[in-house]
Amino acid sequence: MSAKLLDGKGISKEIQKETKVKVEQFIADHGQPPVLAAVLVGDDPASQVYVRNKERACARAGIESQLHRLPATSTTEDILAKVIELNETPKVNGILVQLPLPEQADSRVILDAIDPQKDVDAFHPHNVGLISQGRPQFLPCTPHGIVQMLKRCGLETTGKSVCVIGRSDIVGKPMAMMLGQKNSNLGPEMANATVTLCHSRTQNLASIAQQADILIAAIGRPNFVTPDMIKPGAVVVDVGINRTDQGLVGDVDFDSGKEVAGFITPVPGGVGPLTVTMLLENTLMAAMIQSKPIV
Repeated sequence: MSAKLLDGKGISKEIQKETKVKVEQFIADHGQPPVLAAVLVGDDPASQVYVRNKERACARAGIESQLHRLPATSTTEDILAKVIELNETPKVNGILVQLPLPEQADSRVILDAIDPQKDVDAFHPHNVGLISQGRPQFLPCTPHGIVQMLKRCGLETTGKSVCVIGRSDIVGKPMAMMLGQKNSNLGPEMANATVTLCHSRTQNLASIAQQADILIAAIGRPNFVTPDMIKPGAVVVDVGINRTDQGLVGDVDFDSGKEVAGFITPVPGGVGPLTVTMLLENTLMAAMIQSKPIV
């Protein structure tokens, strides 16, 4: 029996409608919309698609978006100058530096320079530290989108065994931190998991993955997760987006994996739309934080 599909695209539309209502209330209270500024360096085709999707999502939610383009030859100092300019622009509530950056640019230095109150990707060390302590200011967009999807599909994480494959700062590490906390912004039922964080040097990875009630694949390798790595009836969340000669595929061998899993996300149409949607939520949250009077 095939797994039930987790419709990230549909859930994303549902959340965006809710966000639009909250944005309309913010505009009524403050007289202007939240503003998200994206910095795009170079002309990477995938990055341009991502930024365009974010612009369209902002328009649907009533959030104003700005796009600041810099040439592919831009240095760390060039990009830093733009980030500092946006930090100092009161109207701008959220700053997004589209990754990956060209080789000559130091991504860590640039991301660290973003004002933590405008860091809507939640990459700044200040925000990562708050996440680790269970008191986040912002939640990273992809992990937060995954938790939202599980919640809205009635799939609780409390007491469950979770295997996260991939230890990136963007998905794997924050995902593990969030699910291992005592509580979450969606309640304790969406935390309190027993999490195993696997990576390229994990021994017996297949047997570890096969024990998981919830398997989250974020390793960036096409069709890496095979049916023998999936516990029968498990929830399988595929974060991967890999461009191959056969088109877009995830990190999970979808066609065979769906015959073992109980629930599974498709690629595309699974986690991707939720990542963009949670960026809108963070931009609204940033605007609300910055609108509070300083005492």
